[in-house]
Amino acid sequence: MAGNLGRTSLKCKRRSSDPMRDYDRLPRELRIWLSGAVLPWRPRSVRRAFDAALSRTGGVGPALAELDRIERNIVSKDARKIWGHDHPNATNVNRV
Repeated sequence: MAGNLGRTSLKCKRRSSDPMRDYDRLPRELRIWLSGAVLPWRPRSVRRAFDAALSRTGGVGPALAELDRIERNIVSKDARKIWGHDHPNATNVNRV
């Protein structure tokens, strides 16, 4: 896979919008969370996941914790696919 994603199972897509403008429109708390995220989230994807988590949890803090859990699950799936089941991050699987 070319680019700065390295080895990952994440899908690559062409963008039809301006990702920086989308990023600037995110709520402040979500931009802060995204700046420390492990995965290269697209602003539109993280906004969709955040809105769903916010409606389920009813608060910004719990919604961000839900995003942390989602991200850990994705990383653990990638770790198993790329480095195998013996990788330390491959065991941290919780159903999303």
